[in-house]
Amino acid sequence: MTINEATENTRKGDERAIPMPAIVSPQAWNAAREQLLVKEKAHTRARDRLAAERRRMPWMAVEQAYAFEGPSGRASLLDLFQGRRQLIVYRAFFEPGVFGWPNQACRGCSMVADQVAHLAHLNARDTTLAFVSRAPQEDVMRLKARMGWAMPWYTITDSFDADFGVGEWHGHNVFIRDRDRVFRTYFVNNRGDEAMGSTWSHLDITPLGRQEDWEDSPEGYPQTTPYKWWNWHDSYAADQAPDAKWVEVSEAGEKAFRNPDATSGT
Repeated sequence: MTINEATENTRKGDERAIPMPAIVSPQAWNAAREQLLVKEKAHTRARDRLAAERRRMPWMAVEQAYAFEGPSGRASLLDLFQGRRQLIVYRAFFEPGVFGWPNQACRGCSMVADQVAHLAHLNARDTTLAFVSRAPQEDVMRLKARMGWAMPWYTITDSFDADFGVGEWHGHNVFIRDRDRVFRTYFVNNRGDEAMGSTWSHLDITPLGRQEDWEDSPEGYPQTTPYKWWNWHDSYAADQAPDAKWVEVSEAGEKAFRNPDATSGT
């Protein structure tokens, strides 16, 4: 019996056992876990190296003046930054022709939206996340209220989706601005979108990264000490000094986090 067949049988009330691996002692289990951890740590380091390469990607100037509709009216691509330096734009499919319209957005895009972490943490790293689709704003606002989504969500009014590889499929485009000039820095779609949702996965695709001083970033990029900028989502404030107890805890955590010989975690 396959796992899928066993799962279907369980739904029907049949709880026959699925195929099981070896059942071992705690000592053998820990040994197996430590073996796998070596590979997991290598995977984490490789992911860090990829993010470092991503931060060195060339930039593409965005010359066209794209226009969107937002809850307050017409908005430019520059407006979507909301004054921050970095912008991540996810193209969600919510429009006529999409299964579930007009009551629901695309199932996959809705799962992506459900996974988005609290936006205050991204904002604290000078980064805005926005969703865009072709649904009118009245439908967008109704859907957001129903689903409990908080991200800014704009209506595409021109060729933005086609021009940035998301005319027929979902994807994340990443932008950075230098005053009023906007540049495209990265794009991820298909299975790459599966990993998105956490603050870390979003920051890792931006040109500035997590902006922590352990990262391999180009000279002059903004970086601060890990842990100390983390906060409760309702407590971020400019120039706010970290709590003394948290500094003590975070320094101990940082030491362990960066220890290449540590035997726990990935």
